[in-house]
Amino acid sequence: MSFLAPERLLLLLGVAALVAAYLAAQRRRTEYAVRFTNLDLLDRVAPERPGWRRHVPAVAFLLMLVLLVVGFARPEASVRVPRERATILVAVDVSLSMQAEDVEPDRFTAAKRAASSFVAGLPDSFDVGLVAFSGAANVVVSPTQDHDAVRAGVDALQLGPSTAIGEAVFASLASIQATNSRAGTGGARPPARVVLLSDGSNTVGRSLEEAAQAALEESVPVSTIAYGTDDGIVLVEGRPVPVPVDRESLAELARATGGRGYTAESEDQLTEVYRNISGSVGYRTERREVGAWFVGLGLLAALAAAGASLRWFARLP
Repeated sequence: MSFLAPERLLLLLGVAALVAAYLAAQRRRTEYAVRFTNLDLLDRVAPERPGWRRHVPAVAFLLMLVLLVVGFARPEASVRVPRERATILVAVDVSLSMQAEDVEPDRFTAAKRAASSFVAGLPDSFDVGLVAFSGAANVVVSPTQDHDAVRAGVDALQLGPSTAIGEAVFASLASIQATNSRAGTGGARPPARVVLLSDGSNTVGRSLEEAAQAALEESVPVSTIAYGTDDGIVLVEGRPVPVPVDRESLAELARATGGRGYTAESEDQLTEVYRNISGSVGYRTERREVGAWFVGLGLLAALAAAGASLRWFARLP
């Protein structure tokens, strides 16, 4: 937290002086009570002493002053603000390795369910598109606010041979560019992001380095999800073939584009990853004045001081 008018915090010295004066007054009060040597008479005159309660209104009053001074100094903090617009391309690996059953019921089925839930949870104002990639990358659904159409596209995905991760990034970037062109040139274009799920390495098409450079030039972060375990196996002509996850390559693609790399080894973990991504793409961080928070808390402290004083001493502080 920072302050736009930090010099106003010097008023806290006045609050500190009041604290010192209050403590000195309490000490003098104690010394005076000790001089009252007739304890029997003291018990009859004041049989019930307020004890700790007498300090509550004073503490609440001093807290109010502190909070009001901090609010007066115009504090500023980072605040998460919901985005009104964004373009999200969901890229899903549909290579044959997604048949592996190391994830219940299998990688492909679980990935489709999690991706559909992710799309359903995005703000209605977001343009969402779908890219499927195996040996090539295809835009299944262009970015649209019809999220039901995107979910229907996810449900209809079919498997194919090879894995073209780089081509998936290029297809996503082209779809984003086309969406921005249709929207016209007026005003700033909405932020965009590619959310790419894969379980393997790039085997055909352009390299991940080329894809990362293109995404960086377009200022489009690519968040990657390395999905599956190292125990995945698929049958090829009746022979078991291991299909471990290439986490390092996907993490490097995300890092190079300013995105974030995730890993998931179950449907529950994948759903949680998509939930985290949804929270990050659905909000932006802004620096805003938060003085009203402290003023509000100060008013609550003032009410507490007044309420305690009226309740226990039948007077306002």
